[in-house]
Amino acid sequence: MKWRGRRGSGNIEDRRGSRGARAGSLGLGGMLVVLAVGYFFGIDVSPIVGGGGGGAPLDRQDQEWGEFVSVVLADTEEIWASTLPEQAGMAYADPTLVLFSGVVQSACGGASSAMGPFYCPGDRKIYLDTDFFDLMRERMNAGGDFAAAYVVAHEVGHHVQNLTGVLSAVNRARSEGSETRANQISVRAELQADCYAGLWARRAQDRFGTLEQGDIQEALGAAHAVGDDVIQSSAGTTPMPDSFTHGTAEQRQTWFLQGFRSGDMRQCDTFSVRTP
Repeated sequence: MKWRGRRGSGNIEDRRGSRGARAGSLGLGGMLVVLAVGYFFGIDVSPIVGGGGGGAPLDRQDQEWGEFVSVVLADTEEIWASTLPEQAGMAYADPTLVLFSGVVQSACGGASSAMGPFYCPGDRKIYLDTDFFDLMRERMNAGGDFAAAYVVAHEVGHHVQNLTGVLSAVNRARSEGSETRANQISVRAELQADCYAGLWARRAQDRFGTLEQGDIQEALGAAHAVGDDVIQSSAGTTPMPDSFTHGTAEQRQTWFLQGFRSGDMRQCDTFSVRTP
């Protein structure tokens, strides 16, 4: 992705400050496995990873990830500022992206890095510990700058859902049904956010020409890596469709490509199709 030297967003809230000793006795490899389990199965593993006082200033990699995320967020701001009025007849309001280390407080409550990147509709903020990008590269075989851009664009997709009212409708529907039904609704919401990420990629390429050879494959690799079936298989368990909350690897790739190929929000209606 061609991002260096380009405009960054003014909507970054950097709370990182210092880096605690996060890996502890687990070591980096063990830490990344624990974080993956926590993120993809919705388990708060902060008691396991929360040790370590003291810290060091942000290293060059941390600084560069911060700069990269700022540029990607700026791109999403420009694309959605024109796309939402054109395609949904409503104005776009920029979200804030919070960079944090270890633990963070949001309007949705406290959270840890173990929970992975998330969007909080209560304060319209995206929360991201960029160590997640290292996890993707080192343990999930999903590295590359555009894989990271996909993560940011996916969370911005949830912000778009919040603005359009989809997210509140999803949350109401989830609370009214069985756990299996709630999971099915969650899958459709996540796949729509994937489609919106693809839509952003298409329109960003059309406007800025930022894509380089291999970028879309990086995004598809990330989408595959975070499929529920792949995560459960990698954890040594048999995939259980009723427990899926984000969609299979194939579904996530398919809907990202749907958005990328169409550039049209109407083609991202995962809720109206019989099988997403």
